[in-house]
Amino acid sequence: MHSFTKASSRVPCKSNLMMNKLVGLIFSLMASQVWALPTSSPVPGGIVTLKIAADSELRPKVFYRERPVAISRHHGFWYAIVGLGLNSKAGHHEVRVNGRGIPFQVKNKDYPEQHITLKTRKHIDLSAADLKRHKKEKKQAGAVFHTFDLSQAPDLAFLKPVAGPYSSPFGLRRFFNKSPRKPHSGLDIAAPKGTPIKAPASGKVVLTGNFFFNGNVVYVDHGQGLISMFCHLSEISVSKGDTLGKGQILGKVGATGRVTGPHLHWSVSLNNARIDPMLLLPTEQ
Repeated sequence: MHSFTKASSRVPCKSNLMMNKLVGLIFSLMASQVWALPTSSPVPGGIVTLKIAADSELRPKVFYRERPVAISRHHGFWYAIVGLGLNSKAGHHEVRVNGRGIPFQVKNKDYPEQHITLKTRKHIDLSAADLKRHKKEKKQAGAVFHTFDLSQAPDLAFLKPVAGPYSSPFGLRRFFNKSPRKPHSGLDIAAPKGTPIKAPASGKVVLTGNFFFNGNVVYVDHGQGLISMFCHLSEISVSKGDTLGKGQILGKVGATGRVTGPHLHWSVSLNNARIDPMLLLPTEQ
């Protein structure tokens, strides 16, 4: 005669069921989350957004001019988010997606000019010591702009980092004593000294320091080659290696470096191309 032991059936309590449902909902929302895509602006200093594959496919490898390119899932597709440098030429361009070329066109854009007359050339020409320092700092910054961190997906909907009017636009072509200089590769926001500066998106602090031209600077890596640089700070509130949340204070507005008054110079780099930060801001900002 066989003896059977009745299996005990444990009925989960309602609180556990509710918790499991809540956890499942949270993970479902995280899996379906998509970042807003910036508006495509195929001009020098702009951004190109290209639909490159269905998101059912594995994450594509995308390159532009032999540099890796940020990509984002959006409504069932993979999109490439390509930064165009101010020196980009109008005409035919292409990205390479898993070795396959996808073409796009770049249009011309005429940026405004600013002509400045200086009484002394000391504000134009650097001494040997200053030039040596500048070259060293430029190399440091270049290494940061070449960074491509796949561990974090960039939030492409930025916050304005500091309150205040825009005092100098991106792309401004400057002439000192009729001599052309490099175009303004950032956006200037006027604000009183000591005004808090917020991180426009989450990211990691990858470099801080005091530079000859830029004064006190903070570089934040937002992921996949999207880098923010904040210049002329009176105070730096973060350290290299810090992880920042969107809106977290990173420093205060100042007038350090080669400037005439307090303001924030904010540069944004995407695949090592300086782009107009306004393209990542809501229109009302």
